[in-house]
Amino acid sequence: MSSDVVLLPDAGPLITLAYADALDVLFKPRWSVMLVDMVLHEVTRNQTPTSKKLAKWAKSKKVSVVPTKTFQHYQRMLAETPPRKANLGELAIQEAMNDFALAQPPKTGVFLFEDHKIARASFHVPDNCRKISTRAFLIFLEEKGWLDSAAEVERRALLAGRAFSSLRFPL
Repeated sequence: MSSDVVLLPDAGPLITLAYADALDVLFKPRWSVMLVDMVLHEVTRNQTPTSKKLAKWAKSKKVSVVPTKTFQHYQRMLAETPPRKANLGELAIQEAMNDFALAQPPKTGVFLFEDHKIARASFHVPDNCRKISTRAFLIFLEEKGWLDSAAEVERRALLAGRAFSSLRFPL
């Protein structure tokens, strides 16, 4: 994989890495990092311990935001009735990965997730895309020599108050 790979983090990994003050590890593989609009909205719409940090990081790093029909629909529904919020970030990422598969040439997408339900779900990943957990991604970075310690990042997130997924792979 090379710089033509796009890393698409879900809300969970962004929040965990923000707690650990380790958001910049997302750039370690030298892949493009993009946020789908719905995920960016999810992590910044309410005041949380990480919302301002995530908004500032995305802006200062000039992280590209991928527009999705999922987010457009969500915004339209806000005006009419309280919209469904569950799993919209994942749906938006699914939409982006499907668009990657249809692009010419197809883009390679890496979906970074943390929610253990996604690991077991029938989330369709096109042939040109992959999904990887936060923990597995950190271990990958450590194995490549791009991160001193995956366990240290996890420890910092836990000490800062993040309830990090206890799921370990393989399932």
